[in-house]
Amino acid sequence: MAMHEHHGLASFYEEGGNSLRSWLLTLDHKRIGILYLVSILAMFFLAGILALLIRTELLTPGKTIMDAEAYNRIFTLHGALMIFTVIIPAIPATLGNFLLPIMLGAKDVAFPRLNLASWYFYMAGTVLMMLTLLGGAVDTGWTFYAPYSILTRNAVVVVLLGAFLLGMSSIFTGLNFIVTVHRLRAPGLTWGRLPLFIWALYATSIIQVLATPVVGITLLLVGLERILGIGIFNPAMGGDPVLFQHFFWFYSHPAVYIMILPAMGVMSEVITVHARRPIFGYWAIAASSLAIAAISFLVWGHHMFVSGMSELAGAIFSFLTFFVAIPTAIKVFSWTMTLYRGQIRLRTPMLYALNFILLFTIGGLTGLFLGALSTDVHLHDTYFVVAHFHYTMMGGVLTGFLAGLFHWWPKMTGRLYSERWGQIGAVLYFLGFNLTYIPQFIMGSQGMPRRYWDYLPEFQGLHVLSTIGSYVLAVGLFVSLGVILHSLWKGRKSPANPWGGLTLEWQTSSPPPLHNFHGPVKVEHGPYAYDRVQAKEEVEEVTA
Repeated sequence: MAMHEHHGLASFYEEGGNSLRSWLLTLDHKRIGILYLVSILAMFFLAGILALLIRTELLTPGKTIMDAEAYNRIFTLHGALMIFTVIIPAIPATLGNFLLPIMLGAKDVAFPRLNLASWYFYMAGTVLMMLTLLGGAVDTGWTFYAPYSILTRNAVVVVLLGAFLLGMSSIFTGLNFIVTVHRLRAPGLTWGRLPLFIWALYATSIIQVLATPVVGITLLLVGLERILGIGIFNPAMGGDPVLFQHFFWFYSHPAVYIMILPAMGVMSEVITVHARRPIFGYWAIAASSLAIAAISFLVWGHHMFVSGMSELAGAIFSFLTFFVAIPTAIKVFSWTMTLYRGQIRLRTPMLYALNFILLFTIGGLTGLFLGALSTDVHLHDTYFVVAHFHYTMMGGVLTGFLAGLFHWWPKMTGRLYSERWGQIGAVLYFLGFNLTYIPQFIMGSQGMPRRYWDYLPEFQGLHVLSTIGSYVLAVGLFVSLGVILHSLWKGRKSPANPWGGLTLEWQTSSPPPLHNFHGPVKVEHGPYAYDRVQAKEEVEEVTA
């Protein structure tokens, strides 16, 4: 497939008009991806500042910078914003929107207007969540557990409506991706030639469409119970609070895979490109994405081992929790074998990919302690769960997002960034992350409860280490942000294929033109055929 000349930023940012109106009414999937990127990075900045305030408060026992009530409100807003406005949409809505049609050889997603509507639903939900700040925010925790979320006197209904609209955005995106994958693949792009990032987004979309309505209806029921006073989850009115937990976790554990599956797809792309080696076990990775999507609906009960469920139910959910580790391990082993004897180049995306493998593996292995009935009872609601959660969600999802962002940044913007500073940011991120959360594993195993504003003095040393780590982590993230922003103004122009990738997005200009390609697209080989490409290059060199 012939390479096209580099057209610079103009081909993307000005071809469709560069006014504010042209952006707000755009139907171009690439621009919608950029709108999502800017929105999500802004929310990540705010949620990250709230996290630093939480860690600063926990420097000392008792009051440090805020009282217990303010701590609960900041804690809740941090969790709600980070989960619903950052981590769930981070990769599908930004990288997925931008890249999925290009990787399929299509001009756009199947439903461009629905795609734009999904961003407006996202913004409406985000604004509603932010409006609660004006009324002092909510203090229920990001899970909105009943009956407290029904009885507390703050703007819970507004937050629930915001989360509901964010769920609608997620459903629209998932539906769009499923139809696009089925209907708009380029000639020659069979299921066996799909990039693994597409497989991951496809499996994610299935979960989004099937699971998100459950939590949407649940949040509506909580709102109706508050407004109309009917008994659904409130035991004082004949309701069942454990029913809320079943509904909430029936969505929220599949939501874990809505978050992590796209990051796994990013890993499959980044590792094979920067190791210059065909992916090991293509079909095993593709099938494991679908297997994770299916099993994710069956494991929600491991969040409720101490809720009073029967021993048999607990044993079944424990088994299923261990079972979902199998397709996840398949991916990790496949990435490791891809790295084996590869031509590894430690560029910024690869450093984040290596971070992901280590951090996510720690998150997964510590999950085994929480999946086992005997140890979960001891570790439930302690800082061990906090550390495990962050190693999975932040060490997995956010690290994968950063790997993908640096990997495709030249394609998205047509600009190269400073590799040296990108690598410094990745190293600081790794050091700060581990310094933040390893002490929390120790605290949790020693019985330190999570979500507490105060704690016994014997835990202070570990809390200080964790807080220092959070500051180092923040520096690493600010360095990374500075790197990509600097590249927009000072970065060198990027060639169409700076990394030597074989998937379709690397076969068009950087950034891509309005309709993605300058001519018809036909796929003649798989996305990771580096063995064939290298053999062809060697033949050409010998012939020459």
